[in-house]
Amino acid sequence: MRSAIVLVGGEGRRVNGMEKYFFTYLGKTFIERLIDSLQPAVDEIVLVAKSEEHCERFSHLAGVRCVHDLRKGIGPIGGLHAGVGASRGDTLFVCACDMPCIDTRVVAALFDALGEFDAAIPSWDTEMLEPLHAVYRKAPLQRYLDNPASLSLRSMVQSLSVVYVPVNRLRTLDPDLSTFTNINKLEDLEYLPPNPP
Repeated sequence: MRSAIVLVGGEGRRVNGMEKYFFTYLGKTFIERLIDSLQPAVDEIVLVAKSEEHCERFSHLAGVRCVHDLRKGIGPIGGLHAGVGASRGDTLFVCACDMPCIDTRVVAALFDALGEFDAAIPSWDTEMLEPLHAVYRKAPLQRYLDNPASLSLRSMVQSLSVVYVPVNRLRTLDPDLSTFTNINKLEDLEYLPPNPP
């Protein structure tokens, strides 16, 4: 079984505390676009929010479950810990809610690339990785998150057996690599592609 985990619990400090997942793009909110892109590639979608109250913000969305951080205030590692623990799949695609152009075909290709590894992670070069647009095997990821050596995603990646997928190899599916578009600041909205996958 394949699961997707979407982290929706960030503070949004760089967008004045606004809720990025409800930004609209080509007639849909970011979270609606993400769900539409992920549903064909996975068997379940788990949203990870900050709190039980925060989960209520997503109660109108069909076909997803929302869980909340069990370990508060430790960033993506905390969100991943809650999401991995709640997921039913043995392989997991993880992403953040500020990525409205995720390509279903790229997600499927990452699942296919996993093989016997613990993770399949896109790489731009040896230093620039996409750990929040990647596929993981549940059991080894859970072991790390239950007792993380660090709150750094880089430390998490280094603890796993990883196959790195060069992003250029994904251009056959997504020529502009729009799938990796993420919105960190309000100005980034200007650079959203006019015709995403």
